[in-house]
Amino acid sequence: MILDKFNLKGKVAIVTGSDTGLGQGFSKAFVEAGARVMGVSYVPSTDTQKMLGEENFQFMCENLMSIEPIERIIAKTIEVFGRVDILVNNAGIIRREDAIDFSEQNWDDVLNVNCKTVYFFSQAVARQFLKQQSGGKIINIASMLSFQGGIRVPSYTASKSAVKGITMSMANEWAKYGININAIAPGYMATNNTKALRADADRSEAILERIPAGRWGTPDDIMGAGVFLASEASDYVNGFTLAVDGGWLAR
Repeated sequence: MILDKFNLKGKVAIVTGSDTGLGQGFSKAFVEAGARVMGVSYVPSTDTQKMLGEENFQFMCENLMSIEPIERIIAKTIEVFGRVDILVNNAGIIRREDAIDFSEQNWDDVLNVNCKTVYFFSQAVARQFLKQQSGGKIINIASMLSFQGGIRVPSYTASKSAVKGITMSMANEWAKYGININAIAPGYMATNNTKALRADADRSEAILERIPAGRWGTPDDIMGAGVFLASEASDYVNGFTLAVDGGWLAR
């Protein structure tokens, strides 16, 4: 039955940025589909754990500004749950500053979390998939700015353009091992990253006027796409960036 292909029973996922927003949404979706989740964030994911239960969701507090914690996260996940089948590289940061004044620190911080850590976390998990001889699923979080230039966020645009590119590059090399690597490009979501935009009445109105759906997205809107790309239903989907944007890119 086709619905069986969306079942994640027995699967184990690592979800970064799991304390709130989209990471919490992915974690909820996977648990509801039958998986167990190791959440990772720089603050405790206690609310997510309360929502999903300790049996289904454990978390680690780690700073993904560097790649140092990656091996430790994978090892702990295997210790707790026995394996890894899914990785969601959701953790990300944004820095807003006019391009003419943009600092090296703001450039390096964003590229480290949004691009370097994404790549090396994917590499480490892919090695674990090969060790398990199991194949697996990697979902990277891209952005509307993987397709557009944006305003006052040059390092974020660079990082999310890179996410789209490395997703294709890794898929070209790893598809033969049964590893599916895809990305989701969320539209304008009501999360911490867009708090400043939503607080700016003029900017928020301009954004909403362009979204055919007429509203900001929510973590619930991302859940179906996450389960699809994490499940057997997407076994022949590789290297693609799926927009979940209320129609923004069609405008």
